[in-house]
Amino acid sequence: MAEITNELIYEVLKAMQARLANIEHKLGELEARVIAFDGRVAGLRHEIGAGQTDIANVYNTLGHIDGRLMRIERRLELTSHPAQ
Repeated sequence: MAEITNELIYEVLKAMQARLANIEHKLGELEARVIAFDGRVAGLRHEIGAGQTDIANVYNTLGHIDGRLMRIERRLELTSHPAQ
């Protein structure tokens, strides 16, 4: 079996240190990407919420238009529903 010396241990530790530095660098890059992705997801959440609000406003407007149309039809006696 090969003799283990301080120099051999030192070389192994240097190699491990370089690999750990590389891992830390890659983790830093991944963290930056996750933060950027989180920002994009938050932006999409806001856009979806705005879209849902727009759709609700359209439904509300259509409801008003439908009500007005029903009153017009009743006044013109175009429908069998009694006027209110």
